[in-house]
Amino acid sequence: MPPNTTLQVSPSADGAALTPAQKRFNTLIRQIEKARLTLASWNDSSASFHQAYHAQLAPLRAELRDGHRQWVLALNTALEQRAWTNSERRTLRELLCEAAGELLDACGDDAEVKAVFDLHAEVDFDTEQRERVRAMKHMAEAMTGLDLGDEGGIDSDTDLFERLRQGMQAQAEAEEAQRNAKAAGRRKTPAQQRREAEAQQATQSVREVYRKLASALHPDREVDARQREEKTALMQRVNQAYEAGDLLALLSLQLQIEQIDTRDIANAGEQRLKHYNKVLAEQLAELKAEIEEVEMQFCTQFGIGPGRRLNPRQLDHILESSNRQWLAELARQQRELRMLNDHAATRRWLKRQRQLRREAEFSFAPF
Repeated sequence: MPPNTTLQVSPSADGAALTPAQKRFNTLIRQIEKARLTLASWNDSSASFHQAYHAQLAPLRAELRDGHRQWVLALNTALEQRAWTNSERRTLRELLCEAAGELLDACGDDAEVKAVFDLHAEVDFDTEQRERVRAMKHMAEAMTGLDLGDEGGIDSDTDLFERLRQGMQAQAEAEEAQRNAKAAGRRKTPAQQRREAEAQQATQSVREVYRKLASALHPDREVDARQREEKTALMQRVNQAYEAGDLLALLSLQLQIEQIDTRDIANAGEQRLKHYNKVLAEQLAELKAEIEEVEMQFCTQFGIGPGRRLNPRQLDHILESSNRQWLAELARQQRELRMLNDHAATRRWLKRQRQLRREAEFSFAPF
C-alpha cells in the first residue's frame, strides 16, 4: 500500500512556493507514513520468520547441538582409549573443555557433559562460571562506576545483566531527579520558557482538532440508528488517536469526514503549522524508537549480531543464509567425528590445532 499523501500541501494556484513550515509538514507526513509501513512490515515479517524458523532451522539447530554433544563425548572417549603424547593429550583436553563449556553455556545443565568437563578441566564448571561472572561484575562496575552490590543472586550472565540494567536505571532516575531539583531552584531562561510555551501550544492544537472531531461525530447527537453506529465507530478511532497523540490520524479523520480539505492545511497559519510539525516530529521519533525496539528484539531472539542492517521485507535471506551455514557446520561436525576413528588423521589434525593456537597467541602477544 503506497503512503497516504492526501494531507500533502500543494503549491497554490498562483505558483507561490511552499513556506518552510509547509515543506516541513509534507516531509513529516511522508516520513511517518513510511515509518508506519516499516513497522507494519516488521510485525508481519517477524511472525512469518518465526514460523519458518521453527519449521526449517529449529530442527537443524537441535541436530547441531546434538552433534556438538557427540563431539565432546567422542573426545573424552579418545582421551581414554588412545595413546597420545603429552602435547597431544593437552591439546585434546583444551579442545574438549572449550567445546563442553560452549555447550553448557548454550544449552544449560547437562550432567554428563558437565562431568566430562570437570574430569579434564583444572577447575570444575560451576566454580569457573562463578569466577567468570564475578570478573565480569567487577569489570562492569569499573566501566560504569556503579555498585552492583554483593554477589548473592548473580549466578549467570543473565543475572548480572539484569542487576546491571537495574543499576543503570536507578542511576538514570537519580540523575534525572537531581537535574529536576536543580532546575526547580533556578529561574527558567527565556529559551526554556519559550520551549514550554511552544509545547503547550502544540498540545492545545491537537486538543482543538480532537474537539472539532468529537463535536461532529458524537453519536449521542445522531438520531438515525445507522449513522449513529458509523459515528460510534469513527469516534472510537478518534479517541484512540487522541490517546496515542497521533495527530496524523486525527487530521486524516478530519479529511475523511470532510471537516477539512487540503486547502485548510495549506491556509493554516505558519504558527499553527509549526505546532503541528512539533507534534508530528515527536510522533515520528516515537515510531522510529518503536521500530528500533522491534528490530533489536528480533535480533536478540534469533541470535543476529548487532550492527547488521536488516530489511524486514528480506528476512527470507537470513533463513537461506543460516540454512547453508548450519548445513556446512553439520557436515564439518560429521567429518571430524569420523576423523577421530583414524588415529593418524587425528594426530595430524591436532598438530594443526596446536599450530593455530600458537599463531593466535603470537597475534595477541603484547609488544
